Amino acid sequence: MLKDSFSGLLVAFGLYSALPLPQVEWKKHTMRYALGFLPLIGILVGGCEYGWLLLARHLQLSAMLYGAIAVLLPVALTGGIHLDGFVDTCDALCSYGDREKRLAILKDPHVGAFGILWIIVLLLVQFGLFAQLYEVPEQASMLLAGYALARAFGGNMIVTQKCAKDSGLARLFADNADKKQVSYVMAGWIAACVCWLLVMGKGFGLAAFVLVLLYVICHVRLCHKHFGGITGDLCGMCITICETLVLVTAVIGGLCLR
Repeated sequence: MLKDSFSGLLVAFGLYSALPLPQVEWKKHTMRYALGFLPLIGILVGGCEYGWLLLARHLQLSAMLYGAIAVLLPVALTGGIHLDGFVDTCDALCSYGDREKRLAILKDPHVGAFGILWIIVLLLVQFGLFAQLYEVPEQASMLLAGYALARAFGGNMIVTQKCAKDSGLARLFADNADKKQVSYVMAGWIAACVCWLLVMGKGFGLAAFVLVLLYVICHVRLCHKHFGGITGDLCGMCITICETLVLVTAVIGGLCLR
């Protein structure tokens, strides 16, 4: 079990991060617990974001420089895999086609105009939020749990929700995961992240969790309504939006406590 867990760690970081780690062959025993390590990548991203904030303030850098690098940090650490899901999902949703057409758009490697438009909107919003967080960092420690919480919900979707397709990354991980064990692990991650948010963010941490939870519920309903289930791209969009919602709450908390 220990060997399978370590292999799962390498599979998770090999796919969902850009870190140069040894490659592991994807088999059932190596993928069994892989999703359970997904929130660890969120801990890495959140820790780097918080460390960058402390360093930027220590060096008295401009808010714009801090914000620009803060937006790019998750891309550098993860390879932008979840942003890819966000772009594809925006293209599919904005097509106003039927379920089959939306699923075909998710599978299409090309990027449409709507995907480009909404990724620009997302990155501009995140840049503005990070620049404001630099000025009011009182609740910035919420980011340490926010990125992990987003991935815990995203991973939990894969093992608890119906897949929309018979192929793709979500289906591959769902078929090879120990769904019961991974769902327990994800519940533990969510509980740990919520405890951190409640302790460090106080009322704003609770607000962040409620906001994320409500979005996840709505997102799951949207997935089933428009796609017939979940896919890797849809989970990527969920993770991206959840991260942004925690960032929004941290900024609001900082403004209120200023």
